[in-house]
Amino acid sequence: MSTSAKPQVRAFFDQATHTVTYLVSDPDTGMAAVIDPVLDYDPAAARTATRSANLVLAEISAGELELAWILETHAHADHLTAAHYLREVTGAPVVIGAEISRVQKTFAPLFRAADVRADGSAFDKLVADGDTLPLGNLTIETIHTPGHTPACVSYRIGDAVFVGDTLFMPDYGTARADFPGGDARTLYRSIQKILALPPETRVFVGHDYLPRAGRTEFAWESTVAEERALNIHVGDERSEDAFVSLRQARDASLGAPDLILPSLQVNIRAGALPPPAPDGRRYLSLPLDTI
Repeated sequence: MSTSAKPQVRAFFDQATHTVTYLVSDPDTGMAAVIDPVLDYDPAAARTATRSANLVLAEISAGELELAWILETHAHADHLTAAHYLREVTGAPVVIGAEISRVQKTFAPLFRAADVRADGSAFDKLVADGDTLPLGNLTIETIHTPGHTPACVSYRIGDAVFVGDTLFMPDYGTARADFPGGDARTLYRSIQKILALPPETRVFVGHDYLPRAGRTEFAWESTVAEERALNIHVGDERSEDAFVSLRQARDASLGAPDLILPSLQVNIRAGALPPPAPDGRRYLSLPLDTI
């Protein structure tokens, strides 16, 4: 299978959560993967919707593509995943890094999620560093990139790499590393794996947030060369110790993501909502004074 071919990439930006979902396909065969799909969630009304996911499904239909995989880069703390919904509609399996069991072990007790087994079994396929999946004439290569969370993986497909929250656009920097199981030094070393790829490799990030000065439009694609030279946290050969100091100081100033409590309890279930209570309703848990 080719590792140098150029996949077709379509991006769907959800401004409510600053998340980018990707539809990646092999132009020769029409086989496709969706990366980090978003389930719409209104926190004021506690209502879910599938508008964002349906846009992706419409694009799959319009392009006469066949969805082979639903890929999660990690268990997100800033949006609810639509992986379960897409799996129900298409039958495509949901894939995540094998270390998701560590994340489930941490958070299932917090949400009293007795239905969640801390073995990754809520997902269809667990992948580790170096594992590959077929995508038509292309190959999806897994790169374990922990640091933001222990389960983070990046997916290299042809000349593109999808890095989740490991890296952001060069003028915004890198992911935080202060979540349970996160570590700034580990994150730095994971980033070096990405920066060691060929300089022309296209880098697709999981989120974009506009910097305080300069750029005024959202963006989500850079290159390894641009990240090496210009990333404000790791570019220009910043040392590991300097990065750790910078990252830890920045993380200490950050609050919890707005949707961390709803997101994590859904995402450790691969996007399924909690099971119904005796009254038939589903409930999200909001443990007080714990985050």
